[in-house]
Amino acid sequence: MKLSYTERSKEDLDIAIAWYEKQRRGLGFEFLDCVEVAIKSIEQSPELYRIYYSQFRGCIVRRFPFVIFYTIEGDAIIVHSVFDSRQDPQKRP
Repeated sequence: MKLSYTERSKEDLDIAIAWYEKQRRGLGFEFLDCVEVAIKSIEQSPELYRIYYSQFRGCIVRRFPFVIFYTIEGDAIIVHSVFDSRQDPQKRP
């Protein structure tokens, strides 16, 4: 399956990396490593993760309070949000 990111998910990721990097040098890259592990897991078994809302599935990022929300559309996986779970849940896709 082909995986792609929406503009929103790219922005979510950039904001989170920058925030963690401000907290401690290198922490942003540790966060990115954990996101990449989660993305690889999604690519290997996209239907493994539960549906949170409508057709949106979510994969929890290890070590960090984030959930990757994605959909399976034909033979593609679309990442819609890298969601900070400390936010208002009404902001979910």
